[in-house]
Amino acid sequence: MKTVRIIPRLDVKGPNLVKGIHLEGLRVLGKPSDFAKYYYEQGADELMFMDVVASLYERNSLHDIISETAKKIFIPITVGGGLRSISDIKEVLRVGADKVCLNTAAINNPQLIRDASRMFGSSTIVVAIEAIKESNGKYLAYTDNGREYTGIDVFEWAQKVDELGAGEIVITSVDNEGTGQGFDLDLISKISSLVSIPVIAHGGAGKQQQVLDLMNGGNADAVMISSLFHYHFIKENESKASSLEGNVEFLNQKRNFHTFEPCTIKELKEKLVENNIECRL
Repeated sequence: MKTVRIIPRLDVKGPNLVKGIHLEGLRVLGKPSDFAKYYYEQGADELMFMDVVASLYERNSLHDIISETAKKIFIPITVGGGLRSISDIKEVLRVGADKVCLNTAAINNPQLIRDASRMFGSSTIVVAIEAIKESNGKYLAYTDNGREYTGIDVFEWAQKVDELGAGEIVITSVDNEGTGQGFDLDLISKISSLVSIPVIAHGGAGKQQQVLDLMNGGNADAVMISSLFHYHFIKENESKASSLEGNVEFLNQKRNFHTFEPCTIKELKEKLVENNIECRL
């Protein structure tokens, strides 16, 4: 039986950790370093840092955050957003990242996946696929946080990514992301059945049971979660969930988490183990 990995995702804009719905409407939650330290102490298997405005500026701006984080946290760190070349990848690995996550650049230049995998090792190269279900039932890949249409079939692209030598795929249901309504199990299950590399499911976790449902029905190798963990941190660490800039209305008002039942990484892992899903406690 495979051991499932639990990976908190930290979307970063400038100095702030942010969170949106359908990858849009970003709200400031606090300092990324505070959340990262807490998740490490709680037993996260890996961390994903995503520069959510990198595509706008055509560069990744997380170097300082990653450099500081890597000095204090000793689990794999994946960095994504704005990485467009071998040189970009080399630079974020130099400052402390263990893996990189590609999306826009990979779609624009699929050969980058092969070149990067050969140069840095396939285990270093993760490809993100942002999927939106069209009215005809077809899943298409998007870029730039689900904003840019590509017309590329998600399942065909996933197979191509596998063939080109990527080490893992992160599949995000943009329709479900940030809603707390659960994962798109059909999407994740089909991707998993078509590729030989690990699949990381992302988008929709609002309660522990939905993660359990994913592991029983989606055949994912790992799950990447934001809101479920972020909102628990905010409830328990009011003084650290703060910022002096950005859209801070969410932090300043009395928060209602609606459909979410926030939990810690430790609580989620214990729930999985109780239900015979192996993970590192």
